[in-house]
Amino acid sequence: MPPAGADLPPRAENRTISVYFRTAAMLRVSKLTDYATVVMSVLAEAGSEVLSAQVLAERARLEIPTVSKLLKQLVHSGLVESFRGVNGGYRLAREPVAISVAEIVVAMEGPIGMTECSVTSGLCDHEHHCGVRGNWQRINQAIAEALASVTLADMMKPPGPKRPIPTPLRVALA
Repeated sequence: MPPAGADLPPRAENRTISVYFRTAAMLRVSKLTDYATVVMSVLAEAGSEVLSAQVLAERARLEIPTVSKLLKQLVHSGLVESFRGVNGGYRLAREPVAISVAEIVVAMEGPIGMTECSVTSGLCDHEHHCGVRGNWQRINQAIAEALASVTLADMMKPPGPKRPIPTPLRVALA
């Protein structure tokens, strides 16, 4: 079956225009990474105050088992300090301006990588003859730099005006 519009005679007014759909791209971090950012922002709001896991869970509006799991990884990564005892709890290891979103992502998910080969070489059988690996590495670097350029302090600021990200699509008009 011929494509739609194939039976149209060629005319001078037939032309191609660009149309932009205002939809967001769907690269995603995991739900736990998103929650880790929320917990980190609660800790940032508390300043030097030490908060218990219970208080963190309440303020973040998350379940205690989830917050406990997050805190374990965040402490292990060095982003959060833990204190034992009656007045024990958690606080940020550094000021919010000194913690990047990239650090939170790496703490929760491991190295930032769009593809396996953009993080570690030798994991793909096609690596030696792949024509796109270098470009994936460039994309990976751009995303890592973008995440590193945003701090926890930035994440706590009110969002600016919403700007749609145009997605180009070329359409032929009859």
